[in-house]
Amino acid sequence: MASTKICIHWFRRDLRLDDNAALYHALKSGQRVLPVFIFDSHILNSLEDKTDARVSFIHDALAALHDELLLLGSGLLVLHDTPEAAWQKLVKEYNIEAVYTNRDYEPYARQRDQQIATWLHEQGIAWHDYKDQVIFDRNEVLKDNGAPYTVFTPYSKKWKAALTPFYTKAYPVAAYRQHFYPYKTTPLPTLEEIGFVRTDLPYPPATVSASLLDIYHTTRDFPALAGTTRLGVHLRFGTISIRWLARLALQHNETFLNELIWRDFYQMILFHFPKVVQQAFKPEYDNIRWRNNEAEFEKWCTGQTGYPIVDAGMRELNATGYMHNRVRMIVASFLTKHLLIDWRWGEAYFASKLLDYDLSANNGGWQWAAGTGCDAAPYFRIFNPYLQTQKFDDEQAYIRRWVPEVNSFDYPPPMVQHEAARKRCLEVYGQALGKITKVKGE
Repeated sequence: MASTKICIHWFRRDLRLDDNAALYHALKSGQRVLPVFIFDSHILNSLEDKTDARVSFIHDALAALHDELLLLGSGLLVLHDTPEAAWQKLVKEYNIEAVYTNRDYEPYARQRDQQIATWLHEQGIAWHDYKDQVIFDRNEVLKDNGAPYTVFTPYSKKWKAALTPFYTKAYPVAAYRQHFYPYKTTPLPTLEEIGFVRTDLPYPPATVSASLLDIYHTTRDFPALAGTTRLGVHLRFGTISIRWLARLALQHNETFLNELIWRDFYQMILFHFPKVVQQAFKPEYDNIRWRNNEAEFEKWCTGQTGYPIVDAGMRELNATGYMHNRVRMIVASFLTKHLLIDWRWGEAYFASKLLDYDLSANNGGWQWAAGTGCDAAPYFRIFNPYLQTQKFDDEQAYIRRWVPEVNSFDYPPPMVQHEAARKRCLEVYGQALGKITKVKGE
C-alpha cells in the first residue's frame, strides 16, 4: 500500500470533469484525488449483445476523460471486475481516506453502493455520495404530508415552486483541479479486452442550440423534423450536466423544462417504488390476461406490422439505437393495446436497443402507455396509429424514410384491424379491472 493518503472519485453516471458534484467535493477536500471507473462485470456479463452501442459510448467517454486528466498531470484508472473485487484491489494498493461518488437510484446500483459503502466503513474508509444526475432527488419534492407524489402535474408544480438558482448552479471543479492525484497512468482496457466489439452507430453531439430550444414546443412531436435535442444518452451517462441543461431550459423553453421534470419524476418514482421494475404500479393491472403471441411480437420488433408509423419507429430503433419520443408512445401503445402483449416485453426490447436507455424513464414511459403506471393515460385511451400519422407525419416523410416500400405490394397488410383491436383491448382490460367501459374516440 502506498503511504500517501488519497481520496477516490468513483465515476459511474457522471462521465465528465466539468460541473460534477462528487468530484468537486472530493477535490475541495484538499486530499489528492484518484479518478476511478469500474467496468462492472455483473452488468457487462448480463448484456447478450456484445456489440452493445452503450458500451462503445462509455468507452469513448472514458477515453476522452483520460485525455483531459493527462493534461492535468493525472489520469483515469479503469478496472474491469466486479465492484467488490475491484475495491479490494484498490484498498490493497492505495492508502484511501475517503470515496466520493454520485448517487444512482436504480435498485441494483443502490444495493451495490450499500454493500460497498458498508465494506469500506469496515476498512475505516469514509463514503460520501451526492446528487448529480437530477435537480431534485429522493425526498426533496414531497407532498405536504411527506408522502411521494404519484401524479406528475402536482409534482411538477411543487418542483417549480422549490426551484431556486442554488439548484442549477454549476460546481466549479476547475478551481481545485490541482488536487488530482499524479498517478502513473496505464492504458485503458480495450473494448475487446472487456469482451465487446465496437459499434458503428453515430452518437449525437453533447450540445444543443438556443434556436432549437426556442422552438422546441412546436417541433418536438414531428419525427420527420430535427426538432428534439437528442441529448438522452448524454444525460444517461452524465457526459453533460443536468444543471447546465436546466439553466438553458429556464432561459428558453418551459416545455423542454417539463421534459427534464418528467425525468426527475421517474427517478423519484423508481427510488420510492422499486417494485415498478417488474410489477405494474397499480397492482390491479397485473390481472390483465396478456395474449403474448410470440409471432406477433416478432413482427412488431422487426417493423412488419402493416402500420407504417409503427414500423418506421421500430426500424429506426433497430438501425440507429434511437426512436423519436412521439413514436415511442405510438409503438408502445400498439404493442400493449392493439396486440395485448405485456409491457415488460416491450420495455425489455427497448432496453436492449436504445442507446439512451434509462431504466426509470423507459419503465415509466412503458407503464404510461400500457395504462399500468403511476401517472398513466386512462386504459381506455388507445392511440389510433392512423390519426397519429395524420397529426404528426401527414406527408409521411418520416414513414418513407424508414419504410420505403410502404405504398407497394411488398408492404404487408395490417396484422390487426384498429377497431377490432380496440374493442378487444377494452374487453380484456375491463375484465381485469372489473369494469365495463364504452368509450368513443381515440
